[in-house]
Amino acid sequence: MEVLLASLLLVWGNLTASQPDLTMEQLVQAAEESTHPIVEGTQSTGTFVKKDPQKDSPKVKGVYATAHSAGGARMETLLKLMDETELNSIVVDIKDDWGYITYNTNNPELEAMGTTQPIIKDLPKLMERMKEHDVYPIARVVVFKDTVLAKKRPELSYLNPDGSLWGNSKNPPDSFVNPYMKEVWDYNINVAKEAAKAGFKEIQFDYVRFPEGFEKRADVLNYTKDDRSRVDAVAEFVRYAHEQLSPLGVRISVDIFGYAASVPAAEGIGQDFEKISSFVDVICPMVYPSHYTTGWFGSKVPDAAPFATIHGSMLDTHKKLDPLGDAKPVIRPWLQDFTASWIPGYIRYGKHEIEEQLRGLKETGVEEFLLWNAGNNYTGDVDYKIVEQ
Repeated sequence: MEVLLASLLLVWGNLTASQPDLTMEQLVQAAEESTHPIVEGTQSTGTFVKKDPQKDSPKVKGVYATAHSAGGARMETLLKLMDETELNSIVVDIKDDWGYITYNTNNPELEAMGTTQPIIKDLPKLMERMKEHDVYPIARVVVFKDTVLAKKRPELSYLNPDGSLWGNSKNPPDSFVNPYMKEVWDYNINVAKEAAKAGFKEIQFDYVRFPEGFEKRADVLNYTKDDRSRVDAVAEFVRYAHEQLSPLGVRISVDIFGYAASVPAAEGIGQDFEKISSFVDVICPMVYPSHYTTGWFGSKVPDAAPFATIHGSMLDTHKKLDPLGDAKPVIRPWLQDFTASWIPGYIRYGKHEIEEQLRGLKETGVEEFLLWNAGNNYTGDVDYKIVEQ
């Protein structure tokens, strides 16, 4: 008790001057972990304290599962893949690309929103199955791409000059909700808190941005905004999410465009790779070779050069994040386990192409990864041990 009290006094003296809203719960947690380094980084909104809430977590090597896969028969196939390979983690859609919460949370506030579609009928059973197979469970929460909420609450989204809800050019169109609005932040964080209560070890936020090409329509659409830049609005959401969720013992990760590590901040969509990374435990750049165009990393067709593309993207990622020092998050990229047949000069992806991507990670010191296949059909026989350092 004396040691804890001394730590409390030390932490209190160091933090309360710059963080007058620090709660006692956060203070006690900081004191209990005071033998570990506390990362402080000065941002536009004050001093941010970042501690990894799961220092003993495994080196994650995982795959993505839709809610339909996680709640259906395909889950057994994915668990078998976990058992038979070095893969050890599954990212499950808890709030999906349309905005649906994919299971019954029994949270009255969330249920009242009418945004639940219980695709996963028995989440406790799913969590137990993953635990039985020693799977590290990650909850994917799609944040600002949210057609369901935008239709129910247009005032949280963007309106065309004629008052209709804005949607992108897809068929059917997607709508986004507004990162400037705290109500949108709290809604998504409430979803994440329920996932943490359910037993997920990590919350992975996706679509943490404005719509693509937003800079071309920002002055035409009607929406709530303030004096913050789009970059600051997005980064402050991530910071707030970490502050709200870290006391629950879950890690925070964010998916981000892979090319964001290779270019200055994407002001249009509000993504600054370095700013976002300073507020997360894990950063997940989507570095699928098929997403890069001619000339990237010296390749005429980056999709046909999986090693060179991943190797180059990871070198750029380190270069971008090294200035963060102790605040540098774990780098866990999304890799390609699908064939991009729509690209001129594409190659078919299989065992060799996945292993070439893994080799690109190993040679740049990256030990964690996630595999993306929209249908959750993953290549067998891959030597995932390639990444072990």
